Amino acid sequence: MARLVLVGLPGVGKTTVAHALAQAWHCAALDTDEVVASNVGMSAPQYLRERGETEFRMRELEALKEAVATNDVVATGGGVVCTSEAREVLLRECTLWLDCIDEEIVPRLKEIDRPLLEGDSGAQLAKLRAQRGAWYQEVAKARIEASGTLDNVLERVRLGLEGVRA
Repeated sequence: MARLVLVGLPGVGKTTVAHALAQAWHCAALDTDEVVASNVGMSAPQYLRERGETEFRMRELEALKEAVATNDVVATGGGVVCTSEAREVLLRECTLWLDCIDEEIVPRLKEIDRPLLEGDSGAQLAKLRAQRGAWYQEVAKARIEASGTLDNVLERVRLGLEGVRA
């Protein structure tokens, strides 16, 4: 069972937060997109483009199961909640939803290869939020505001975990 699993929209900071927490907790951070890439021999965005979303979600589910079997901090891909099977896995874990306003996320997306956000990333992000928001809420023990500095977010995670474990 993972120490913590982070879900949320692309660009919200899941990987950054996972690495910072892992360093503080003296464990590893796993990113399900990196696990997918390792398992299939190409980047997650490339695999998604070449094989399509259905095939990618199957590989992502495998990566999620592999990642949560560790004692590490897990950052998931933004769409991990799209399948009921993955949501079932996430419900068994200590899962937190990192979230902030789209206007803060959009500038971060310029440097990230995200096939589902190509074109008007602001409009695409709003569409993903509408599709996935209820699923993030369903699987998460708490919603963590992910705006501001990394230190601010880490403090909110700490407080959120205290509330979950209380």
